[in-house]
Amino acid sequence: MSTWLWIVLLLVTSLVAIVATAWWVNKRNREKVAYMMDALEDGESNFRFRNDSAMNRELNRIRDIMERQSRKNEEVSWKKLFRVITHEIMNTVTPIAALSDALSKDDQLDVKAGLTTISSSSKELIRFVESYRNFTKAVPPVFKAVMVDNLVENAIRLNKSRTQEKGVTLTYQAKTPDLLLYVDEGQIMHIFNNLIKNAIEAGATAITISAYMDKEDRTVISVSNNGQAIPLHKTEEIFVPFFTTKPQGTGVGLSLSRRIMSAHHGTLTLVQSDATQTIFAMVFA
Repeated sequence: MSTWLWIVLLLVTSLVAIVATAWWVNKRNREKVAYMMDALEDGESNFRFRNDSAMNRELNRIRDIMERQSRKNEEVSWKKLFRVITHEIMNTVTPIAALSDALSKDDQLDVKAGLTTISSSSKELIRFVESYRNFTKAVPPVFKAVMVDNLVENAIRLNKSRTQEKGVTLTYQAKTPDLLLYVDEGQIMHIFNNLIKNAIEAGATAITISAYMDKEDRTVISVSNNGQAIPLHKTEEIFVPFFTTKPQGTGVGLSLSRRIMSAHHGTLTLVQSDATQTIFAMVFA
């Protein structure tokens, strides 16, 4: 065999080896990224790759950044929660303590009226505690196949009397036909009921539910209304448990709805809220 033939054979062999090695490394890297994404989606961050390659070091760096951000977000959420809980409790307990003290010292005060006020405030505190208990005992979803059309039609039917009483038009637009979801129908119905109730309380006269498949093949159900916009400085607070701007509100509805969507491996977000419309989107991965 000639020298040139040996050289060509060696070059071809080397090229094949390089391509095979690159393919293998690329395949391994894709597997690592897939493993990392699955772990993060499941809320697990206690993994770490060996720092024996540039790819592993970059993945570990991404993991560390996301873990720090998650801890930061969790800390912020807890601070908001404690602030709201403290606010609610102090608003209720302080008048009770002050009035009780005044009744014990001043014989001229109307005891019956004072006790009525104390009773009313106590019931408000009980209502708040009950809301907290309901929020913390959320049960895991029981999944079953449900057609989106049927799901939305049931939500419209359940809220028919409420919308008719307030003169609100509630309509459905199926932008992508025959969508199927695996969800806990009762829990998703809770989200619909809450979003519709909030829209009515915001003074909406028209509510539209839309369902479609987005560019990433995710099912999206949006609920839009033409009611009063949510103030910009409140948009970060509306999903905080027990935060509410309503005199009789518990502040549980949206936070519990988001928690339900999280249990369904989905998200609930405020997409838009301005003078034209307010839109909430339920995205199912």
